[in-house]
Amino acid sequence: MVTADGYPGHAHSCQAGDFRSAFTKRYLKEFGFTIPDRPISVDDIRMTKCYFEDGYMDTSVYLWEELPCGNSIQGPAIIIDKNSTILVEPSCEACLTEEGDVCLTVGSDPQCAMGTELNTVQLSIFSHRFMSIAEQMGRVLQRTSISTNIKERLDFSCAVFGPDGGLVSNAPHIPVHLGAMQETVQYQIRSLGNKLKEGDVILSNHPCAGGSHLPDLTVITPVFRKGVNRPVFFVASRGHHADIGGITPGSMPPHSTSLQQEGAVFVSFKLVTGGVFQEEAVTEALMAPAQYPSCSGTRNLHDNLSDLRAQVAANQRGSQLVGELIDCYGLDVVQAYMGYIQSNAELAVRDMLREFAQRRRQQKTGSLEVESEDFMDDGTPIRLRVQINEEEGSAVFDFTGTGIEVWGNCNAPRAITLSALIYCLRCMVGQDIPLNQGCLTPIKVIIPPGSILQPSQNAAVVGGNVLTSQRVVDVIFKAFEVCSASQGCMNNVSFGSERIGYYETVAGGAGAGPSWHGRSGVHSHMTNTRITDPEILEKRYPVILEHFSLRPGSGGAGKYRGGEGVIRKLLFRNKVVLSVLTERRAIRPYGLKGGEDGAAGLNLLHRADGRILNLGAKTSVSLEPGDMFCLYTPGGGAFGSEEDLKKGGPQSKRRRLHDTFTERGSVFEYRMAQEGV
Repeated sequence: MVTADGYPGHAHSCQAGDFRSAFTKRYLKEFGFTIPDRPISVDDIRMTKCYFEDGYMDTSVYLWEELPCGNSIQGPAIIIDKNSTILVEPSCEACLTEEGDVCLTVGSDPQCAMGTELNTVQLSIFSHRFMSIAEQMGRVLQRTSISTNIKERLDFSCAVFGPDGGLVSNAPHIPVHLGAMQETVQYQIRSLGNKLKEGDVILSNHPCAGGSHLPDLTVITPVFRKGVNRPVFFVASRGHHADIGGITPGSMPPHSTSLQQEGAVFVSFKLVTGGVFQEEAVTEALMAPAQYPSCSGTRNLHDNLSDLRAQVAANQRGSQLVGELIDCYGLDVVQAYMGYIQSNAELAVRDMLREFAQRRRQQKTGSLEVESEDFMDDGTPIRLRVQINEEEGSAVFDFTGTGIEVWGNCNAPRAITLSALIYCLRCMVGQDIPLNQGCLTPIKVIIPPGSILQPSQNAAVVGGNVLTSQRVVDVIFKAFEVCSASQGCMNNVSFGSERIGYYETVAGGAGAGPSWHGRSGVHSHMTNTRITDPEILEKRYPVILEHFSLRPGSGGAGKYRGGEGVIRKLLFRNKVVLSVLTERRAIRPYGLKGGEDGAAGLNLLHRADGRILNLGAKTSVSLEPGDMFCLYTPGGGAFGSEEDLKKGGPQSKRRRLHDTFTERGSVFEYRMAQEGV
């Protein structure tokens, strides 16, 4: 909210004043930088009614500079200053003193003092307050970033962590980020300890430090309070940067075999020291991959620096809001309710495990042990055995038998498996609780070292975050028979040159469940991003979106149908390097209880000279003007018994997709076939 006082109108502004200059100065003061030549959105609001405990009430709005000294204002009212807004609640009175201060007299409504003892109403309020902090961090990050990947696709996450680094609350951003971010914060606590000072901000992305894959840069800010020599909270934001160097534009190389080929690496890098942004040092680190054979430094340094500043600004907002919460209730109360929120999540998971065990007994299976297995497209198995202790409401998730580390980039750091597990547990809990550290308290996780789920320190991991994570989710849900497999892939598409870099993930079909059909054309499980708007895509990059639709018949048939995948065709106008990193091209998403599997995906390249090439699941290829990339994403598996399918109802007559082609001129098309036709 800005006024034009002190900024008179001129030939290039409106008559009421130069609001642009007023806004720019306010923006610079709040965030520490400006973004020249960016459009400014104006949303002019004057409130006349506000909602209080007794409902909507007429609320007067005043400008501070227009109020005379000694004037008294009865609440409810709003007083607007250049830098703040003051709410005068009902039964309260505001008076302006001769010194220019506002003196508030609080009414006589009875107030209850807050203590550290548990109050269920306050527990709900604090849960939403913590989540609101993460959401506001996200809004600041989206507003101040400039890259397509963060500003438009929303490929970022924000969260609040306790003094031990445990996740307290998060906004509903990207699931694969949230569980792993806790590992990142805890690594910095172990690594830096007392070296963390007020005014420091840490940057990290290395898998050994809780990173997911290198393009996901995590910015961590410790929150200090006067009189306490250690951080009382941490706030963090993780954003996917579309290019941080490496062997291919977009920093998502399909054939990387070592971490150094995937871009710039940060373990415990001080991005801000004593309040000073370390631009020179971080620039040097972002360009460092050029020292390795066939690698380049970042191809879009301007976006990297701007988005890192935006992440710092988002964390600053989170730190301010945590401080305001502590000022309002006191540190002891806030940290007490932080513990209650985590304990509530723990209790919910224990209850879920007990209920599952009871259902198993009612079904006379006798065993409180469940198993499942699925495979990556290269045949690498992911195996899980879950042993449930009904009395304690605890479980052991044992991934022994999972395949060894691969010569490629589908290795997933341990933090990724924990992210998938905490996400699945949260989904299976039948109540609304924040996703936080408490979900994992009743769980023991066994992951064999040297496996694809806990690879060596320098293993390539860029595909583990976006592909293997989805397979881990499928394996967990299969063990509990929660739902059929979703597309099991994020369908990673990146392209670029020495001047540009673009990255997107593409939706597919969701798996069906015991009482629902799978959703079509959605991001599922570990991803939760938008697709770039066609207008923005075509304006900023040398590409035309030729086709974007659902993929009919790709969902599995059954009592409850699997969701449909999508078809997306990109026509390129300039020379670029295209990288495709996908899964579920060989092994189809499974159906459950007799439900049909979803269709596998397919990546085709239509050359301008008429040739059509199958690119396979993972490839990098140089494109010429006129080449078109055609992406067919997997569908979801169906859920339904074999008897339901044999009854011949309308669902079983649904068209099936046969993975064959019919040639029509120089264009191959998927053809649908009725059963028996």
